[in-house]
Amino acid sequence: MEDAGRYLKIVRTRPDDESLTGGMRGGMQEGPGHDHPPGENPDDRPLPPGQSGRTDRPVRHYGPVPRVRDRDTWQMSFGGATKSDESFVVSLAELEKLPRAELTADMHCAGKFTTLDNVWEGVYARDVVEAYPPLPGITNVIVYGQYGYSANVRLDDLLADNALLATHQDGAPLSPEHGFPVRLVIPHLYSWKGPKWFRGWEYLLQPRRGFWEERGYHLRGQVWAEERWSYQETHPNRLPSQAPPPGRRGGPDDRPSGQEYAG
Repeated sequence: MEDAGRYLKIVRTRPDDESLTGGMRGGMQEGPGHDHPPGENPDDRPLPPGQSGRTDRPVRHYGPVPRVRDRDTWQMSFGGATKSDESFVVSLAELEKLPRAELTADMHCAGKFTTLDNVWEGVYARDVVEAYPPLPGITNVIVYGQYGYSANVRLDDLLADNALLATHQDGAPLSPEHGFPVRLVIPHLYSWKGPKWFRGWEYLLQPRRGFWEERGYHLRGQVWAEERWSYQETHPNRLPSQAPPPGRRGGPDDRPSGQEYAG
């Protein structure tokens, strides 16, 4: 992805910069609400297997929160195996020329909590795919966030009716901790598949594992099938509560310390 490289850099952080404490090497960064007990599931709605509902908006991510002083300077790159064999660098203002959409959806963290009734506003990912289309036959995409974060998603999931590049949450612009100025939201996938601080995507000729997929998480991550761990790709009938086959990465006893961009 030629143009994305300049956005996908690990930045050096100053130890006195509170907003960037820890950096990518600092591990999980969690908002003050993370240790609160899960909230009530007020209408007793069905939730994906293993999830508990909460009505607050906990913050959870790996690495620092970017300082974005001017949203007008934010750019995204759409490239890889495009139909025109070009990469497209797009400003936030250009992205927002696409039709606006609003979506109410729960968001599911692989850490087993679900935040209920998020109201997202932005543009449909499918409209972005239409504006910058892939080669025929492409089925896999790798999506990027700030600081080199990546996740593998299927093209079909980006084309879904509920996949959104969101700039607003619950009636207000995204906060820095929740992904300002733009994040990818795919509610039927675990939230590590939707980067905060979204920087673009690359159409792939072959599947490629992203940040957490390389560390034992599932290549697809469909929440209703509870696709949490990589061992399930070859053993789909093994529930995450069961131990993985010997010698395989991923599973309850071999998990990363947290989920990137979960809240």
